[in-house]
Amino acid sequence: MIALHGLSASKALGQNFLLDEQLLDRIATIPGKLKGQHVYEVGPGPGGLTRALLRAGAKVTAVERDRRCLPALEDLSNAFPGQLRLIEGDAMKVDPAKEIGEPFHIASNLPYNVGTALAVGWLSGETWPPAWTTLTLMFQREVADRIVAKAGTDAYGRLAILAQWRSEARIAMPVHRSAFTPPPKVMSAVIHIVPAVQPEGVRMATLEGLTAAAFGQRRKMLRQSLKAIPMALDALDQVGISAERRPETLDIPEWVELAKVFETVR
Repeated sequence: MIALHGLSASKALGQNFLLDEQLLDRIATIPGKLKGQHVYEVGPGPGGLTRALLRAGAKVTAVERDRRCLPALEDLSNAFPGQLRLIEGDAMKVDPAKEIGEPFHIASNLPYNVGTALAVGWLSGETWPPAWTTLTLMFQREVADRIVAKAGTDAYGRLAILAQWRSEARIAMPVHRSAFTPPPKVMSAVIHIVPAVQPEGVRMATLEGLTAAAFGQRRKMLRQSLKAIPMALDALDQVGISAERRPETLDIPEWVELAKVFETVR
């Protein structure tokens, strides 16, 4: 398919094609049974993962901004009549909930240059549970480790808190760099995220604001990094968290409790 349409991965678009069909079929099993299920895919490229999703019986809505890939994807659409809908455009500007209109999975070998931003957007909504039922996403291994990191580790930060405070996140499988064409310089991993129950009395915006201030000055004590937020230090005191601690030492339940108390004192 790549040779037929003269395709090559674009570094500017963060593309690395994944072509191993056995590996792609394994990725397509991670969300669970997909027969008759809606799946949203970003950056399908020549359609490696798309084909695996279609083989699993999914109804795929795929967003692709690289016009070079559209003929290959059209061929794929013809091979699976009624299962694939293509949207040409920038995924950063597409609302999958509006496009699909019913619950859906998100599965994607995300372009490296926008992958984290897209994931943050899907995890950040105030409405919970979200319209998506699972996220199955390929990231650079460094980013994947940040998503599942635990408190006290170097990788732990805002991304881990965002992904874990009301979701369950795990590394579903590592993927060696040699599986891609062209091989990237780094290893990758597939992350699987499932929504969980959101703690009561906490808004996403509050948690984001507190963690942004704290991790924006990661090496400083909380008394320094949070002092610019009115009443944040009072909330720390009420929760019983020492202001001399650094942000990466607070586990997710502590951050959630801090945000909950902050809502009441500000």
